[in-house]
Amino acid sequence: MHNRLNRAFLGLGSNIGDRENILSRAVYLIHQVIGVEVLQSSSLYETDPVGYTDQDVFLNIAIEIETSLPPKELLTHMQRIETLLGRTRMIRWGPRTLDIDILLYGHEYIHSGDLQVPHPRMMERAFVLVPLAEIAPEAPITYKAGEEIHHTRVKDVLEGIEDREGVRQCGKFDWKHVGGE
Repeated sequence: MHNRLNRAFLGLGSNIGDRENILSRAVYLIHQVIGVEVLQSSSLYETDPVGYTDQDVFLNIAIEIETSLPPKELLTHMQRIETLLGRTRMIRWGPRTLDIDILLYGHEYIHSGDLQVPHPRMMERAFVLVPLAEIAPEAPITYKAGEEIHHTRVKDVLEGIEDREGVRQCGKFDWKHVGGE
């Protein structure tokens, strides 16, 4: 059992069904995972699809959690929640009821099999960085460029993103009252 508490950030998105309700249910289920506590959430953002663009717009949020789970175990729980809420993987970057990504896990750089932290392409995507910067502009990002490890902050990466018009804040996300709490 991994006992040290780590701060991590997750990105959640949905573009099928009752998107806000799906995100609410997902945050509730994340909060129910033993070894995970949801600390805060960004506002809701409506975002244009990236990659495969022939699909509906997304609702996205970023949440901050504190966890005693190691990264791979956290990933397993997040994938289980995606499946529980109807996620199927048909088209890469395609429509989905729910997508949960581990964006950052402490100060760690992880590159092993199905888990990469920071999340791949996160540093070029406004739909990830805008909600994340709302709740954690100073959060450290440890990444590898070539063979060297580099360090930056969320707000510094966001400053370099030019295409932000596809990310529109559309309301508060009241994660504290999800699931009848």
